[in-house]
This record gives sequence, structure tokens and C-alpha cells, in this order.
Amino acid sequence: MKTQQTVFKNNQWKTISENEGFVASNANWVLVFGERIVLETIKPFDYLKNLYPNADIVINSTSGEIYQDSVHDDSIIVTAIQFDKTLVKSVEIDINSHHESGIAGEKIAEALAGDDLRTIFIISDGARVNGSELIASLNKKTDEEILISGGLAGDAARFEKTLVGLNHNPEEGKIVAIGLYSKNLSVGHGTMGGWDGFGPEREVTESEYNILYKIGDVAALDLYKEYLGKYVEGLPGAALLFPLSMRETEDAEPVVRTILSIDEEKKSMTFAGELPKGSLVRFMKANFDRLIDASAKAAQDSIQPFGASPELAILVSCVGRKLVLGQRTEEEVEAAREIMGDETVITGFYSYGEISPLNSNARCGLHNQTMTITTLSEN
Repeated sequence: MKTQQTVFKNNQWKTISENEGFVASNANWVLVFGERIVLETIKPFDYLKNLYPNADIVINSTSGEIYQDSVHDDSIIVTAIQFDKTLVKSVEIDINSHHESGIAGEKIAEALAGDDLRTIFIISDGARVNGSELIASLNKKTDEEILISGGLAGDAARFEKTLVGLNHNPEEGKIVAIGLYSKNLSVGHGTMGGWDGFGPEREVTESEYNILYKIGDVAALDLYKEYLGKYVEGLPGAALLFPLSMRETEDAEPVVRTILSIDEEKKSMTFAGELPKGSLVRFMKANFDRLIDASAKAAQDSIQPFGASPELAILVSCVGRKLVLGQRTEEEVEAAREIMGDETVITGFYSYGEISPLNSNARCGLHNQTMTITTLSEN
């Protein structure tokens, strides 16, 4: 595997890294992560197609771009990948509403099924998709035997619209899935949150997709405000400091859900992911040092399959972490770099949801407020 990284910043393109022997016309997969308004303004696809004529080019909007061991805004990071022993096959699915998410997962699995399928990487619209249903459908259709990872596109902290595209300039309502086929490809993954839980676990008694109405016999927002105490005056922004931990069943692993908005009239809260009725939730709070340590742990988990540093690492972290960490955001990228070493090429973005298994098995899930890392090397 060989790579080339190019960045668009301050109205100009600049190559920032390139492996010896990289040939642009031999690149077969190009990842493009960029700020939404910049993508809409410069429409980079034609420029990139001219550079990499034989590659599948995947473009998505972000809530921040990751490259050169740091976090950037208002830029586009392009990572062109030249596989030597790996076949790339990509598919794009249109989606109009979250109700179509399960069917979209089935279509992706059917389109990418094949011998030597090693992993599926997903880049999805972050506004119209029920990520939980999408991934559950993919898990079922692949018999939980294929590693699935990726993320939901972002839109800074605006939450207006997200853009995704395969071999064209990105648009709303698209899901792109990339299948990598090889007996010579090693793939690693890691995902960690680093939040502290507090208070008892309680049952969701009334919800609709990602809108939470009641916990136990209390209106969700009323109970939430009771726990926030002095932070109530900072709502809705303060909600980023206090996400929810959610388990669909008593024997399930907990996942974190970010609060996107609150409705004072309906006393409800809207989350960046499904909270089904009957699930168990617990309040969480930010612990800055643990958030950064979690990034290092995710990196450590992601390099387990490799005897040396992986050749490529794709970091997908949550916009909520970026907003909470503020000026310390780059520390989580630096923590991952320290674990992986200087030889690994790093790219990534801040998202509206992260896609990865929680542990070493292949059952994937949708997460919020995590650092998720996918690592790749050919051998």
C-alpha cells in the first residue's frame, strides 16, 4: 500500500505527504474529508478525478478534519490510496428518511458480498439515516463475520445538512460503502469513549426513534434538568457535557448517545442515535483526561493485528468530543499518534456518529462521543 495526502486550505491545494513509488493513476481508493461549505464552494470532484482517474473517490462533509497529527477546520484533506494486493468495490445508496435505513443496509450487504471480502467501510449521510438500523441490518446480512466501521458525515456544529458522494460532488441523502477484498489485508479497529457515569440506570418508557420523551414515569427533560443542577442555565449547549449511556437490553454493551437538542414545550430531548423504548439509560459527564486517554486506548486496540505500525489509520471522532475538549481537542489525535508511531499515515474527521465494533468480535454498532479508529496494512 502506498499513499499520497493533499490538503486544500487557504484557497490552495498542497501535497503534504507521499510514499516513494506512489503513482496517482494507480490509486484505487480516495478518501476526501472536508468542511461542508468549502465542499459546496469549490466542488472538488472534477479536480480530484483528473488527478486520480482510476480511483473510487469518496467525499463527505465533516465537523473538523484530522491530518498531520492535528485538527483543522475549513479545509479538505485528501488521502489517495494505492493498494497492491487489494480489490476495491464501492456502492452508493440513496436515502430519503431514517425509515429506509434497514433496507439500505440490506442493499449494501448484497452489493458487496463476495469472496475475500475483508472489511466494509461506511460513510453515511448524518441527518437522514438511522445509523443503528443501518448497522443492525448489515450485521445480520453479513452474519456478523465482516468487520464494519466508518462514520456519519458532519456539518460543523450547525446540524443543518450533511453531504456524501461516490464519484461525484457530495449531496444530501447518500450512503457510501466501500468493500475491500484481499487475503493480504490486515484490518484493525478500536473505539473508546472515556466518559464517567453517574446516577442509577433507568428505563426508557416513551420514545420515537431518536426523540426521548419519558424515563421511568418522569418527563425526560425534567429528569435531565434535575441531574444537571447549576448547568441547567447553559442548556442546550451544556448537554454536550452530559450525554447518555444506553443499553438496548440488560446483557448488551452500553453505547453513548449525544444530545442534539431539547424541546421545552414537549419536555423531550433529541439524540444523535436511536433510543428505543425499553432500553436502559444512565447519565454521563465529561472527564477531560479520560477522554484523551480513551483515544490512546482506541489506538492501542486498533494496532493489535499488526506486528509493526499500520500503514494507514482512519480516525473518526465525535463532534461532541471536539466541542467539549475545545482547545485540548488535538491532544486526542496526538495520543493516538504516540501509540501508532510516526510511520502510520493518519487521516480522519469529526462526525455525527461513529461506526465500529466495541470489542474484538465483528458485531458492529453506532456510537456517539467516541474516538473510533480503523487501521489498514497490506502484507
